[in-house]
Amino acid sequence: MMRRREFITLLGGAVAVWPLAARAQQPTMPVVGFLHVASRDSFGHLIDAYQRGLNESGYVVGTNVTIEYRWADNYIDRLPAMAADLVHRQVTVIAALGGFAAPRAAKAATATIPIVFTLGGDPVSLGIVSSLSRPGGNVTGVSLFSGELLAKRVELARELLSNTELLAVLVNPTNPENDVDLKYMQEAAHTIGQTILVLGASNEFDLPAVFATLAERRAKALLVGNDVFFNSRRDQLVALATRDSVPMIHFTREAVQAGGLMSYGSSIPEMYRQVGAYTGRILKGEKPANLPVLQPSRLELVINLKTAKALGLDIPPTLLALADEVIE
Repeated sequence: MMRRREFITLLGGAVAVWPLAARAQQPTMPVVGFLHVASRDSFGHLIDAYQRGLNESGYVVGTNVTIEYRWADNYIDRLPAMAADLVHRQVTVIAALGGFAAPRAAKAATATIPIVFTLGGDPVSLGIVSSLSRPGGNVTGVSLFSGELLAKRVELARELLSNTELLAVLVNPTNPENDVDLKYMQEAAHTIGQTILVLGASNEFDLPAVFATLAERRAKALLVGNDVFFNSRRDQLVALATRDSVPMIHFTREAVQAGGLMSYGSSIPEMYRQVGAYTGRILKGEKPANLPVLQPSRLELVINLKTAKALGLDIPPTLLALADEVIE
């Protein structure tokens, strides 16, 4: 028969063990690896949009999900090591954002961890997914299909130019998505008889030379191609365009808010919300292979009338009627 003192001692030991056992049985909080081509300074404001998407599936950062951030600061060669580190840490999902280089690095690092991307170009032709409707494998996401958007910006720019005026297009020659974008753009220009000057820049030191060429060739406007580098340098582009009185047509509304003339493209925050929503669905058990590649749910035309006035431009009423936002 157990003595009272022995029973109390045994009971006390059991009570001490129970909390440890309970903690050991608690489920591990899922971790999302957030892999981005650019810097937090340029794109950190989009984290809120991404987290709103997560919230739609019931995930709140710090409560039932955590995020490991990796920013490449526009040094693409850093991405493979960053992706490998996230795989080593056994994250649950990788959000590979900011263009082709991030999902390419993530896909090379793992064939099992789900990956959700943002892309400018066609992910099928770039070899990221098998098809848009049934991606297959461990990858899905959101694509701008930026070539079509660039072609549309050519048409919008033509509204500001005469038939004989030269239109310049700025691209990043290191971006593998450019080939398809330029094909769409050149076809659109040929259809309407618009002369195009293609200029390249891959770092901030190239941009002053671009504007020197614009002045030398007397190009009447500059279209900025979809590229994460140009988005991260939008303030520099706006400053140079303002200095040289160049009408600039960008792909983000933020550039127009900063003083650019016009933008046409998708809502970047909306894209990040969509990626966050897909991340949440995958955390709940859905497979990337069965989630179709999305396109942005909203396109927007934004015009800065204050900038137009400073440039001495009259915006045609047809463009003003199409605008989603006019800054006065």
